[in-house]
Parts: sequence; structure tokens; C-alpha cells
Amino acid sequence: DSVICIKLIIDKIRRKAIIDLNATTPQVPTNFNAPLAVCKAAVLYVFRTLVQTSIPLNDGCLRPIDIRVPKGSMLDPEYPAAVVAGNVETSQYIVDTLFGALGILAASQGTMNNFTFGNHQYQYYETVCGGAGAGKYFHGTDAVHTHMTNSRITDPEILELRYPIILEEFSIRENSGGPGKYNGGNGVTRKIRFLDKMSASILSSHRTYPPFGLYGGRSGMKGNNLVLRENGTLIQLCGNDSITMYPNDTFIIETPGGGAFGEK
Repeated sequence: DSVICIKLIIDKIRRKAIIDLNATTPQVPTNFNAPLAVCKAAVLYVFRTLVQTSIPLNDGCLRPIDIRVPKGSMLDPEYPAAVVAGNVETSQYIVDTLFGALGILAASQGTMNNFTFGNHQYQYYETVCGGAGAGKYFHGTDAVHTHMTNSRITDPEILELRYPIILEEFSIRENSGGPGKYNGGNGVTRKIRFLDKMSASILSSHRTYPPFGLYGGRSGMKGNNLVLRENGTLIQLCGNDSITMYPNDTFIIETPGGGAFGEK
């Protein structure tokens, strides 16, 4: 229930923008706090996407942007606050919130779906794609990494060659994107069956609240994490969870869809 609250003021005469985050939740006891550098990087990323010409990143890019963040908040935490998820998850929320405040892009999947598994012999980490948010003149894209994620996933053949797992399914999660004048992109379903005993962990977001739509566009579908045991038992996992996997157990990740833009 933490809140990232942005008050955005655009001064066209002075050619400046004030991003006021003073109403943001104080730092939290979990690891979803984001260092100030991560917050500033996320804000700068949004504004750089609005620049039509290609310019090198330099100090001048930040001069027109006044970022106001309260000390001790989850976007500028103080020691000993944990921050590991701030870079991979909270940064996504900052970006979606700012795009929403600007009114130009509905929320994308808003998470990296960080998935890890391993034992004494094998260790593996991946991020899983989802739906992109829709904009004023375009639909969101299906099954794509958005914003901070921006990484590729291991080829199925290589994954199965190097690790004792079977990739049972990697497919578009139909109708998970929000409906609207411009639809949000669909997320994906990814099912990995284990052939050896391992521990598995998922660090993900938008499992409780869906990615928002804009101007009457509907929200995208929430993500979901499950484990199907060999005996048919289905275990519901939280957004951030760990579990022991046994041979022929299947880990299921359903990633969020993007929000829609405009009423249908």
C-alpha cells in the first residue's frame, strides 16, 4: 500500500519542470526503497523519451528539471533501509506514474518479473516481458520489455541445454492488455518444469493492483505467480516469494498486461 505521489508543474515560460514527490510514502521495512540516484535516473529517462532529437546524456539534461524528494522517503531512504528492489521494481512505478501525470502513456506491465532458481550446482536469473501501455495514437505492444527492463531472455534451446528444466510454455497471454480506443499490450505466460530439486524465487509487482489505463482506457490484467506440483496441487504464490521445487514441479509466471488509452 505504499504510494508514489507526483505533483507535476510545467513552466513553459521558464522552460522548466518541477517534479514534486513530497507526498510519497516514507521509507518502508521491505527492500522496495529506491536510492535518490535511481529516482533521478527514472525521471530523466521519461523526459529524454520526449526529446525528438538525439542528444548525448550530460549534466545539462537535468538543469530544466527540479526533482523534489523528501529525505527518509522510499525514494530517498536513509541507512539502514534495504534498496535492492528499488532499482528493478520501484523505478518502474516512478516511470509509469510520471508518464501518467503527463497524460501521454498508460501504465506498462510495471515490473521486471525477476525470476531466479538454483541449487549447489546451477544458478539462473531472468526477467520476463509483459504488456506495454498504450498511447494517444497507438496500441501497446505485446510481450516486450519496457522501460528499465530492457533485456533479452535466454533462448529456449540454450536454457534447456544448460539447466535441468523444460520450458513447457512461453506464449502470449491473450486479452491481458486493457481494452480501450487503443488497447494495452498483452503479457505472457511462462511455464518452467524442473527436472531437479532447486529453490526458486520471484520478485514481481502488479500482482495486487493492475497497470492503470488513461482517459477511460481500462487497466491491464494483473500478473500471477503459481506452482503446479507433480501431484496436481496448485500453489498460489505472492508477488515476492520463494519456494522449493522438486522434479516435475512447474513454476508458472503470468505477466501483467499494459493499460489502455482512451474509452472504446
